Amino acid sequence: MSESESPDPDAPADSEEAESNAQLFDLWEVTDIEYSDPSTERYINVTPVAHTMGRHAGKQFQKSEISIVERLINRLMQTEENTGHKQKTMKIVKDAFDLVHDRTEENPVQVLVSAVENAAPREETVRLKYGGISVPQAVDVAPQRRVDQALKFIADGTQNASYKSPQSAAEALAQVLVGAADYDVQSYAIAQKEESERVAEAAR
Repeated sequence: MSESESPDPDAPADSEEAESNAQLFDLWEVTDIEYSDPSTERYINVTPVAHTMGRHAGKQFQKSEISIVERLINRLMQTEENTGHKQKTMKIVKDAFDLVHDRTEENPVQVLVSAVENAAPREETVRLKYGGISVPQAVDVAPQRRVDQALKFIADGTQNASYKSPQSAAEALAQVLVGAADYDVQSYAIAQKEESERVAEAAR
Protein backbone atom coordinates (compact mmCIF):
# COMPACT_ATOMS: atom_id res chain seq x y z
CA MET A 1 0.00 0.00 0.00
CA SER A 2 1.43 3.37 -0.98
CA GLU A 3 1.75 6.29 1.40
CA SER A 4 -1.08 8.07 -0.40
CA GLU A 5 -3.36 5.08 0.24
CA SER A 6 -2.37 4.54 3.85
CA PRO A 7 -4.91 5.62 6.50
CA ASP A 8 -4.36 9.01 8.00
CA PRO A 9 -3.49 8.63 11.69
CA ASP A 10 -4.68 12.17 12.31
CA ALA A 11 -8.19 11.49 10.99
CA PRO A 12 -9.80 10.69 14.39
CA ALA A 13 -8.26 13.79 15.93
CA ASP A 14 -9.52 15.90 13.04
CA SER A 15 -13.04 14.53 13.44
CA GLU A 16 -12.96 15.21 17.18
CA GLU A 17 -11.72 18.73 16.51
CA ALA A 18 -14.48 19.28 13.95
CA GLU A 19 -17.08 18.08 16.46
CA SER A 20 -15.71 20.36 19.17
CA ASN A 21 -15.80 23.30 16.72
CA ALA A 22 -19.42 22.65 15.72
CA GLN A 23 -21.84 25.51 16.25
CA LEU A 24 -25.41 25.53 17.50
CA PHE A 25 -27.73 26.15 14.53
CA ASP A 26 -24.47 26.61 12.53
CA LEU A 27 -24.26 30.10 14.03
CA TRP A 28 -23.49 30.17 17.73
CA GLU A 29 -20.40 29.03 19.58
CA VAL A 30 -21.00 26.81 22.59
CA THR A 31 -17.49 26.99 24.00
CA ASP A 32 -16.24 29.46 26.61
CA ILE A 33 -19.67 29.75 28.22
CA GLU A 34 -19.38 31.42 31.62
CA TYR A 35 -21.30 30.20 34.66
CA SER A 36 -22.01 32.35 37.69
CA ASP A 37 -23.84 29.76 39.82
CA PRO A 38 -21.66 26.78 40.84
CA SER A 39 -24.65 24.84 42.20
CA THR A 40 -26.40 24.59 38.82
CA GLU A 41 -23.35 24.51 36.52
CA ARG A 42 -23.22 20.71 36.26
CA TYR A 43 -26.93 20.61 35.35
CA ILE A 44 -26.68 23.19 32.53
CA ASN A 45 -25.09 21.30 29.66
CA VAL A 46 -24.30 23.22 26.47
CA THR A 47 -23.70 21.33 23.22
CA PRO A 48 -24.05 22.18 19.53
CA VAL A 49 -26.78 19.54 19.18
CA ALA A 50 -30.34 20.87 19.43
CA HIS A 51 -32.13 17.62 18.57
CA THR A 52 -30.90 14.25 19.90
CA MET A 53 -33.78 12.31 18.33
CA GLY A 54 -34.96 11.09 21.73
CA ARG A 55 -31.78 9.18 22.58
CA HIS A 56 -32.22 10.09 26.24
CA ALA A 57 -35.77 8.70 26.43
CA GLY A 58 -36.21 6.17 29.20
CA LYS A 59 -32.93 7.06 30.91
CA GLN A 60 -33.87 8.24 34.35
CA PHE A 61 -31.85 11.04 35.92
CA GLN A 62 -29.89 11.68 32.70
CA LYS A 63 -31.86 14.61 31.34
CA SER A 64 -29.15 16.99 32.51
CA GLU A 65 -26.81 15.44 29.94
CA ILE A 66 -28.99 16.94 27.20
CA SER A 67 -28.19 20.41 25.91
CA ILE A 68 -29.97 23.15 27.81
CA VAL A 69 -31.17 24.42 24.42
CA GLU A 70 -32.94 21.16 23.62
CA ARG A 71 -34.42 21.08 27.11
CA LEU A 72 -35.83 24.56 26.47
CA ILE A 73 -37.23 23.36 23.14
CA ASN A 74 -38.85 20.36 24.83
CA ARG A 75 -40.38 22.59 27.50
CA LEU A 76 -41.78 24.95 24.86
CA MET A 77 -43.39 21.96 23.15
CA GLN A 78 -45.56 21.37 26.21
CA THR A 79 -48.25 23.71 24.92
CA GLU A 80 -51.36 23.17 22.85
CA GLU A 81 -49.88 24.86 19.77
CA ASN A 82 -46.45 23.21 19.76
CA THR A 83 -47.11 19.69 21.05
CA GLY A 84 -45.35 17.24 18.75
CA HIS A 85 -43.93 19.97 16.52
CA LYS A 86 -40.23 19.89 17.38
CA GLN A 87 -38.99 21.34 14.09
CA LYS A 88 -41.43 24.23 14.45
CA THR A 89 -40.32 24.83 18.03
CA MET A 90 -36.66 24.65 17.06
CA LYS A 91 -37.29 27.41 14.52
CA ILE A 92 -38.94 29.52 17.23
CA VAL A 93 -35.85 29.15 19.43
CA LYS A 94 -33.49 29.82 16.51
CA ASP A 95 -35.39 32.99 15.57
CA ALA A 96 -35.46 34.05 19.22
CA PHE A 97 -31.69 33.61 19.45
CA ASP A 98 -31.28 35.86 16.39
CA LEU A 99 -33.40 38.52 18.10
CA VAL A 100 -31.45 38.17 21.35
CA HIS A 101 -28.18 38.69 19.47
CA ASP A 102 -29.58 41.75 17.66
CA ARG A 103 -30.70 43.30 20.95
CA THR A 104 -27.73 42.44 23.14
CA GLU A 105 -24.87 41.80 20.67
CA GLU A 106 -24.02 38.81 22.88
CA ASN A 107 -23.93 35.08 22.26
CA PRO A 108 -27.57 34.02 22.80
CA VAL A 109 -26.39 30.71 24.31
CA GLN A 110 -24.65 32.69 27.04
CA VAL A 111 -27.81 34.78 27.50
CA LEU A 112 -29.85 31.58 27.91
CA VAL A 113 -27.44 30.19 30.51
CA SER A 114 -27.53 33.47 32.46
CA ALA A 115 -31.33 33.57 32.22
CA VAL A 116 -31.66 30.03 33.61
CA GLU A 117 -29.26 30.79 36.45
CA ASN A 118 -31.12 33.98 37.37
CA ALA A 119 -34.61 32.45 37.12
CA ALA A 120 -33.79 29.37 39.20
CA PRO A 121 -35.52 29.63 42.62
CA ARG A 122 -33.46 28.80 45.69
CA GLU A 123 -36.42 28.12 47.99
CA GLU A 124 -39.98 26.88 47.60
CA THR A 125 -42.73 25.54 49.83
CA VAL A 126 -44.11 22.07 50.44
CA ARG A 127 -47.25 21.05 52.33
CA LEU A 128 -46.83 19.08 55.53
CA LYS A 129 -49.82 17.50 57.23
CA TYR A 130 -50.06 17.37 60.99
CA GLY A 131 -53.22 15.47 61.81
CA GLY A 132 -55.89 17.18 59.74
CA ILE A 133 -53.94 20.43 59.37
CA SER A 134 -51.88 21.25 56.26
CA VAL A 135 -48.95 23.54 57.01
CA PRO A 136 -46.64 25.13 54.41
CA GLN A 137 -42.94 24.62 55.03
CA ALA A 138 -40.02 26.30 53.26
CA VAL A 139 -37.42 23.96 51.74
CA ASP A 140 -34.26 24.40 49.71
CA VAL A 141 -34.60 23.54 46.03
CA ALA A 142 -32.31 20.84 44.60
CA PRO A 143 -30.01 22.14 41.82
CA GLN A 144 -31.56 19.98 39.11
CA ARG A 145 -35.06 21.11 40.07
CA ARG A 146 -33.85 24.72 40.08
CA VAL A 147 -32.95 24.35 36.40
CA ASP A 148 -36.27 22.61 35.69
CA GLN A 149 -38.21 25.41 37.36
CA ALA A 150 -36.25 28.10 35.52
CA LEU A 151 -37.04 26.49 32.16
CA LYS A 152 -40.69 26.22 33.19
CA PHE A 153 -40.85 29.92 34.09
CA ILE A 154 -39.20 30.90 30.78
CA ALA A 155 -41.59 28.70 28.76
CA ASP A 156 -44.66 29.91 30.67
CA GLY A 157 -43.61 33.52 30.16
CA THR A 158 -43.26 32.91 26.44
CA GLN A 159 -46.66 31.23 26.25
CA ASN A 160 -48.42 33.98 28.22
CA ALA A 161 -46.87 36.76 26.12
CA SER A 162 -47.60 35.19 22.72
CA TYR A 163 -50.97 33.46 23.26
CA LYS A 164 -53.72 35.32 21.39
CA SER A 165 -51.30 38.20 20.94
CA PRO A 166 -49.79 39.94 17.90
CA GLN A 167 -46.38 39.24 19.42
CA SER A 168 -44.77 36.14 17.91
CA ALA A 169 -43.48 33.30 20.06
CA ALA A 170 -39.89 34.06 19.00
CA GLU A 171 -40.24 37.70 20.04
CA ALA A 172 -41.82 36.71 23.35
CA LEU A 173 -39.07 34.18 24.07
CA ALA A 174 -36.34 36.68 23.22
CA GLN A 175 -37.94 39.22 25.55
CA VAL A 176 -38.16 36.72 28.41
CA LEU A 177 -34.56 35.58 27.93
CA VAL A 178 -33.12 39.08 27.82
CA GLY A 179 -35.18 40.16 30.83
CA ALA A 180 -34.16 37.13 32.88
CA ALA A 181 -30.50 37.47 31.91
CA ASP A 182 -30.57 41.11 33.06
CA TYR A 183 -32.48 40.12 36.23
CA ASP A 184 -35.32 42.45 35.33
CA VAL A 185 -37.97 42.00 38.03
CA GLN A 186 -40.61 42.91 35.45
CA SER A 187 -39.69 39.80 33.46
CA TYR A 188 -42.13 36.91 33.96
CA ALA A 189 -39.43 34.36 34.83
CA ILE A 190 -37.80 36.59 37.44
CA ALA A 191 -41.17 37.64 38.87
CA GLN A 192 -42.13 33.97 39.33
CA LYS A 193 -38.82 33.20 40.99
CA GLU A 194 -39.17 36.17 43.36
CA GLU A 195 -42.74 35.13 44.20
CA SER A 196 -41.67 31.55 44.95
CA GLU A 197 -38.90 32.72 47.27
CA ARG A 198 -41.17 35.32 48.92
CA VAL A 199 -43.79 32.66 49.76
CA ALA A 200 -41.04 30.35 51.05
CA GLU A 201 -39.58 33.09 53.24
CA ALA A 202 -43.01 33.64 54.82
CA ALA A 203 -43.28 29.91 55.55
CA ARG A 204 -39.94 29.55 57.35
